[in-house]
Amino acid sequence: MAMNLDPRFLDDLARKLSESVPPQLQALKSDMEANFKSVLQAGLNRLDLVTRQEFDVQAGVLARTREKIGSLEARLAQLEAELARKEQDERERVEPPLQ
Repeated sequence: MAMNLDPRFLDDLARKLSESVPPQLQALKSDMEANFKSVLQAGLNRLDLVTRQEFDVQAGVLARTREKIGSLEARLAQLEAELARKEQDERERVEPPLQ
């Protein structure tokens, strides 16, 4: 899911990059700023970032899933123990232990 960044963020970042250009090239400042902005936007779009809200939602889903898996694992262990006891009882009923 690609993230749409605040255009002001990219504008500010592009402006800061263009301000870091040596004074001899300041005449090209507006062109460079536009190019920086385009390059930054293209690079960030390729990263396939998600918003913080989307991340938090997925983190919540993951936490609930882990809780559910934990409870299911505990329930499975309980059922396996019950089954083992029943199988042991059945074996003892069929073949009483030697004394």
